[in-house]
Formats: sequence, C-alpha cells, structure tokens
Amino acid sequence: MSHSLPEWEQRLAALWQQIDTIAPEQLVAGVDALAAERPEADPVALFERACVRDTAGLEAEAEPLYRAALASASLDPYRQARASIQLGSSLRLLGQLDESERLISAQLQRYADPAYGTALYDETRAILALTYLAQGRAVEAACLALTTLAPHLSRYNRSVAGNAAEILKNAALASSWS
Repeated sequence: MSHSLPEWEQRLAALWQQIDTIAPEQLVAGVDALAAERPEADPVALFERACVRDTAGLEAEAEPLYRAALASASLDPYRQARASIQLGSSLRLLGQLDESERLISAQLQRYADPAYGTALYDETRAILALTYLAQGRAVEAACLALTTLAPHLSRYNRSVAGNAAEILKNAALASSWS
C-alpha cells in the first residue's frame, strides 16, 4: 500500500502523540512499521527510526540511523538540524564528547547562512552547553546557557549577557596563566 508523504507524516505524528501512553518498545515497533512503508534509504524514515530509538534510550542504535539520514542531501533543513542536534546529544551520552562538540558546533555555523534560518538555534546551543558540561567545562557551559537565555528574559538581558561574557573572558585569562 502506497501512501503520500503528508498522509504518512500524519500517521507518524499520531503515533508520536502516544509517547506517554505506550511502552517504548511499542513506539519503536510502530515507527519501524511506518518506516517500512517508505523506500529503504528514505532520509525521513531513517531520521524517525533514529528519533524513536533515541527516545527509547537506545542511543547506540540511533547513531547509525542519524548518520544515514544526515548523509542524504534531501533531508529538509529542519530535520537536518534536529538530526544534528540529536546525534550530537546521543554522541555525548555515548561518551564521544569531541565528536559531539564538533557536530553541534558545525550545526551552529549553518545558522550563519541567512537562507538556512534559525529554527532550533537556542536548542543547538543548549545541547552544546550539555556537551561542555560532560567535558568538564562548566564555566563555558554556564556562560553559553546564560547568553542563550538572556534574549528571552523580560529584564536584565544586557546585564546577564554581559556578565556571562565577562566571566568567560576571566576564566579564559585564568586558564592561560596556569
């Protein structure tokens, strides 16, 4: 049975809405069944299979699926961003901290292109902050989190961002003296 992509995505969305009411194994099986309806190398199906494994705590199984989805040039920018962010997070959980940092940093660079857009920019920075924490770089993590948060505050935006920048600068100076 052949389904259009929009109809398939509606059924996928309906399955994801059950995330809190079905067992993780059922969710994985459901996404896998839907993915089987798509062509074998379909990047959207690969991405969804990776997502569900990540959600179920199966990061090692998610990793190659994220990589396969990202290898496709036809993954839309929003899913490409999500795949990069989520693979970076999975790599962090798998202890591959340097690769996590490189992947997330590369995703941040993509936002410099105005044509790319900024959807998930703050989310990307949050995952990078978590990677910094896992690397033992707590000051950098906190400063990144604060500068990401600052524009969303109702007051003290400049103060929070400025203080975070000053703390980061002082920490860099202190580490260069060591």
